Amino acid sequence: MRLLRTRVLLVALVGASVLAVPTSVGAAGLPYQDPSLPVATRVSDLLSRMNLDDKLGQMTQAERASVSTGEITSYRLGSVLSGGGSAPSSNNATGWADMTDNFQRAALATPLGIPILYGADAVHGHNNVVGATIFPHNIGLGATRNPTLVQDIGRAVAEEVTGTGVDWDFAPCLCVARNDRWGRTYESFGEKPELVSSMATIVTGLQGSSLGGTASVLATAKHYVGDGGTTNGTDQGNTQISEAELRATHLPPFQAAIAKGVGSVMISYSSWNGAKLHGNQYLITTVLKGELGFTGFVVSDWNGIDQIDGATGMSATDVRSAVNAGIDMVMVPTAWKTFIDLLRTEVNAGRVTTARIDDAVRRILTKKFELGMFEKPLADRTFTSSVGSAAHRTLARSAVAQSLVLLKNSNNVLPIATGGGKIFVAGRHADNIGLQSGGWTVSWQGASGNTTPGTTILQGIRNTVGSGATVTYSANGGGIDSSYKVAIAVVGEQPYAEGQGDRTGDLGLDSTDLATLTTLRNSGVPVVVVLVSGRPLDIASQLPNWNALVAAWLPGTEGQGVADVLFNVVAPTGKLPMTWMSSASQQPINDGDGKTPLFAYGYGLTYSTQPPVDTTPPSTPGTPSASQIGTNSATLSWAASTDNVGVTGYDVVRVQGSTETTLATATTNTVALTGLSASTSYTVAVYARDAAGNRSTRSATGTFSTTIVDGAPPTAPGSLTASNVSSSGVTLSWTASTDDVAVAGYQVFQAPGASGGTFTQLGTTGASTTTFAVTGLAAASTYRYYVRAVDLPGNVSGNSNTVTVTTLPGGGGASCKVGWVPNNWGTGFTANVTITNTGTTTIGGWTLAWTFSGNQALTGGWNATLTQTGTSVTARDVGWNGTIAPGGNAQFGVQGTYSGSNPNPTAFTLNGSACTLG
Repeated sequence: MRLLRTRVLLVALVGASVLAVPTSVGAAGLPYQDPSLPVATRVSDLLSRMNLDDKLGQMTQAERASVSTGEITSYRLGSVLSGGGSAPSSNNATGWADMTDNFQRAALATPLGIPILYGADAVHGHNNVVGATIFPHNIGLGATRNPTLVQDIGRAVAEEVTGTGVDWDFAPCLCVARNDRWGRTYESFGEKPELVSSMATIVTGLQGSSLGGTASVLATAKHYVGDGGTTNGTDQGNTQISEAELRATHLPPFQAAIAKGVGSVMISYSSWNGAKLHGNQYLITTVLKGELGFTGFVVSDWNGIDQIDGATGMSATDVRSAVNAGIDMVMVPTAWKTFIDLLRTEVNAGRVTTARIDDAVRRILTKKFELGMFEKPLADRTFTSSVGSAAHRTLARSAVAQSLVLLKNSNNVLPIATGGGKIFVAGRHADNIGLQSGGWTVSWQGASGNTTPGTTILQGIRNTVGSGATVTYSANGGGIDSSYKVAIAVVGEQPYAEGQGDRTGDLGLDSTDLATLTTLRNSGVPVVVVLVSGRPLDIASQLPNWNALVAAWLPGTEGQGVADVLFNVVAPTGKLPMTWMSSASQQPINDGDGKTPLFAYGYGLTYSTQPPVDTTPPSTPGTPSASQIGTNSATLSWAASTDNVGVTGYDVVRVQGSTETTLATATTNTVALTGLSASTSYTVAVYARDAAGNRSTRSATGTFSTTIVDGAPPTAPGSLTASNVSSSGVTLSWTASTDDVAVAGYQVFQAPGASGGTFTQLGTTGASTTTFAVTGLAAASTYRYYVRAVDLPGNVSGNSNTVTVTTLPGGGGASCKVGWVPNNWGTGFTANVTITNTGTTTIGGWTLAWTFSGNQALTGGWNATLTQTGTSVTARDVGWNGTIAPGGNAQFGVQGTYSGSNPNPTAFTLNGSACTLG
């Protein structure tokens, strides 16, 4: 699905189309409002009360950033979606629930009160939501050969999706990937139809045994049909095969999903022998709805109908062809009003029949009734706290361990002993949640960095080794010597999604990873390669230099599962879901085609010795004691437990008589409790767990009470001054605030210029820190600052005095190159911006400045703090991406509007120094 690349906030303008408004039917009492009646009866009654505008609205799906709540009501829209990376301003579970409820209330305000289906791509967890559990991508789940696990993952995803008010998941992807050059290979469970079909159990996980049960989410089998078989693996390309091969290879997974009761099917962008699938009546109506007996509804992909006639944009031919082919709901993210107008014209002219419209709407309404949306249309907030829950992360960790495929293990270098010796870890992917999660993670294409909470592979390694071992990390391998017992290199692909993920040239590791591996090899230390990738890579020429190779695919947020296999907490059991090429020139290569692979389909080693069965529980933890007690929080600590194998975690419980309630889990003997009630006594105890799942006896109990609610804010910080002013930074200092409970810290705000401009928060300090170093400023530029205090309950003081600072001219720059890659549509655009450090010193904090030569106006962006004054724009790092090593880069994006032309900027300055274009 082609989706948004960033979160944007747009104000949709009400169109000129005039809709006929049916007479209000009242709040209750009609047959379709009676849940005791059969669904078919309710659908028929409601359909009989709908006019053409009601029906056309139900067939229309708009993107959240391109529609207002008022328009949902006026146009009777049937569905709203979030594109990839399109999220509310508060991108967390509650923020999503609030957003979807607001949209849903607008739908319920229509005369007939038909709820909307809110859709999102939760393709490996609820991946648009920061803090959600991110599971391995499908290629890794295919390696597990475990349909039950995949069904359990579907259930966990359904719970997280339900808690945010999303009713419809655009998953699973049931493509059979036949060419590793395809950028969506990782969305496939494997290269064989029988493997992909076996994983249709995820449909049951998402929907439940039937629609309408607890946390039941509408699933989508996509992309129908043959998108994994395009010539050269080209995304949205042409699948040039016979009907017999199409039926034998690509159709079976959809048959399996239909047998599981899948509620919707999404059509592929691709073509079959030159004919676009979105207009293929034979495959959609004759085969899918007729021969296969699919009774749900068919949805188009993002602007997918626009490609039917081969011309740019949406035409009447596109609309007529798509609906007559059998598409029931059309995903028209921004041009949805145009779609409604065109479809109305086609119906009124008789080119699309009323019967075809009624069939489409009947299918859509049937699923809404079966889901119970007329009775419970709003977010089920009993599941909101399940987003990113410990239970779901434990499931994801197990999935990661089961997905790993051991491909080489010379001299049994694996598993690594947890005790004693020195372990060296290298590679950019070792300590990077964004890289190990891949595309479709928070944003559409994915991104490097700390994009969402989780455990990196490096953290997992450090969590696993014993006290007698030491772990050293260097991204490029610098500092390794022969004193280390093993080197673990975590390398692989950069994040990508559809289109941008196609690889038409080589399929190997890049020069950075190869240089890291050479450094490790030259040390003489045994090298274990953990490959993080969305497909098999061309590594045959490097493999002889590696002592062990583990395919980790794209594991998601729970990198502990990788460490579990490396250290034999869990034995490797994964089997290749794809044939592994000997060279890129073999593509496409698949099982049974006569080509000689490096590793055959289904290949996978295990360890020669398995870990002993451990039945001994850890020792009892010490009595927990509380510190840093606030109104809603406290920190607990206790004496650590011991175990014959190793303690892996602790469960902290609240004790109320004979009842225990889990408050938190921890991997160390201290934990910060949050979400407590004010002025409340808590009696707590601790259990210890080991790797085998054995649980200790309960510790003695400890008691503490949270503090009273404090409504009084701190005093305002005083005497804010600036010092150490340079061309790129300044140090701020102030006198401390006071508070009746305690000051928790200070918030620092910045605005551009000597006047005007908007103050934005730069960062925070601790309670005892009354200085703040600002970096990444532009040379010879003026800024204003103020500070305010926050106490433990969260009360905020008034602002300090404002201080104005002008940086020195000239310094602070770096040799740099800037890439600007725009994507224009209508009067809108996005641009991906890449800053590359071409110098020899690290850039610590950056501000990029440029001037638009047209009339572009920014409306949003990602991975940078943006300020526009007239045609002048500055983009400042957001902390985690502020450091750019020599040869490294930082990426961010912008979104905006324009009229006329949209020329690219022709000059950029970084920290006051000019950059080259590239």
